[in-house]
Amino acid sequence: MSELTRISAPDGLAPAAQYSHVVLGTGTFVAISGQLALDADGKPVGEGDPAAQARQAFENLRRALAAAGATFDDVVKLTYFVTDMAHMPAIRTARAEHIPDDRLPAASAVQVAALVRPEFLLEVEAFAVLGS
Repeated sequence: MSELTRISAPDGLAPAAQYSHVVLGTGTFVAISGQLALDADGKPVGEGDPAAQARQAFENLRRALAAAGATFDDVVKLTYFVTDMAHMPAIRTARAEHIPDDRLPAASAVQVAALVRPEFLLEVEAFAVLGS
């Protein structure tokens, strides 16, 4: 696990409630592609259910991080792509199952017109830093 510094409210910026404005770290950079609600066989999970899709996307992130020798402790940035901002509470709940509030990464949420297939409501990508 890398040593990371999280700054939720740098001077002159409003405090961040659900993310950190800045995360500093040194080590090996790991980029995880956006994860969708697909099971290990490539079948969609939770069609029409943002909570089920968010849980599956975070489980897929966990597996991808593990493949790189990383954990959610190493995540410095998350990007959420959603077809409706109303899905953000479900994403925050799924994130909280893996990342406690005292280790929040930097984050961005982007509403998009569509994802790669119409049954997908959200996609989550991650950047992590390993070692220092």
